[in-house]
Amino acid sequence: MPILSTKSLTKHFDGVYAVDHLSISFEKGKVTSLIGPNGSGKSTLINTLTGLHKMDGGVVAFGQHTNLEEIDPSEVASYGVTRTFQDVRLFEQMTVLDNVLVVLTDRGTISSFFSKHNAFHLDKAEEVLKRIGLWEKRNELAANLSYGQRKLLEIARILAMAHSPSGEAEIFFFDEPFAGLFPEMVKLIVSVIKELREKGKTVILVEHNMDLIRELSDYVFVLDSGKLLAEGKPLEVLARKDVIEAYLGE
Repeated sequence: MPILSTKSLTKHFDGVYAVDHLSISFEKGKVTSLIGPNGSGKSTLINTLTGLHKMDGGVVAFGQHTNLEEIDPSEVASYGVTRTFQDVRLFEQMTVLDNVLVVLTDRGTISSFFSKHNAFHLDKAEEVLKRIGLWEKRNELAANLSYGQRKLLEIARILAMAHSPSGEAEIFFFDEPFAGLFPEMVKLIVSVIKELREKGKTVILVEHNMDLIRELSDYVFVLDSGKLLAEGKPLEVLARKDVIEAYLGE
């Protein structure tokens, strides 16, 4: 049964459709990848599904939350959804540890910074920071981290959503999480995505590296100009002539 589905979803900018009457569904507990050439609508789709862009038409369903014609960004967490961004978004003048603690509590950003956290919050923050190798950097300001460390901290934050007061995250959007990373960091994020799948979580991945798509994906959607070009198992889809022509330009 799909955990997320769209029906005739549209998003346009100045009359140009970035998402063009798209009807697709994502199975629970699977890694589903969105691929396609630059400008095909992958990130716009994620931004629309997480409320950053207002839907211009169609409906969306998150589990039991069906026939949604509008998605409020403040309510996305209550649908069990969390995400990363291509351009990493952190609280720059907060420490690595506080960036995670904000997610783990129901306090606002300012109150979270000054409030004393209980043992549960601190234990969970330590757990996710150790998992992605940033525990030793816990007292550093996020602004002082390297590019790769910043991406890892963002992933730590979405892992912390599994213990958020807003509800446990079930759908994890990864928008080009491997871009610009060293091989050891890539391996770490690959292992995180595989662990999420093993725990029955749903991962929706945007990625250009076809080796990683083959390794991680249970299913693939290919977008081109906001429309669905192809779908299916990764090896089958990536062998299609129309996909090769659209994506690889051959």
